[in-house]
Amino acid sequence: MPRQTLLKVIGAALVLSVLPALAAELPADLAVAVEEFDRAQFTNDVETLGRLFSDDYVLVNSDASVEDKKQALADFVAPGFKMEPYAMEEPVRQVSSDAAVLAGVVRLRWTQDGKQNTRTVRMVHVWMKRDGRWQATFTQVTRVTS
Repeated sequence: MPRQTLLKVIGAALVLSVLPALAAELPADLAVAVEEFDRAQFTNDVETLGRLFSDDYVLVNSDASVEDKKQALADFVAPGFKMEPYAMEEPVRQVSSDAAVLAGVVRLRWTQDGKQNTRTVRMVHVWMKRDGRWQATFTQVTRVTS
C-alpha cells in the first residue's frame, strides 16, 4: 500500500476512534478540529497546525516562557523534534457556541535535541470559532508536582 494511502487510512481510523468519545461532549466541528490538532502535533504537520492556530495564538510553556504562533510552529520543524501521542486525563470542558476551554492532565513525552523528555502537566487549550471555523487561540501548560 502506498505511504500516502496508508497515512490516510491511519488518519481515518484515528478520526473514527476519537470522535465517538468526543461527540458526546463537543460540537462535531470542534471535535474534528481537536482531532486534527492532536494528529498534527504527533506528526509534525506544521501546515495543519498553522491553519488551526489563530494568527494571535499564544502558548505559555511549563517553564513560563511565552511563544506566539510563529515560535510555537517552529518547535515542530526543529530537527529531531517529535511529540508522542498522549491521552488527556481528568478532562475539563467548557463549551459555548463560539468558544471552548478544553483542559486536563497529560503525561507529555517528546524528543528534542536527541534527548527524550517526560513531564506531567495540566494543559489548557482555548478554542474560538471565527468565520465559521474553530481555531486554538491559547494554550497553557503547567507542571504538575507530586
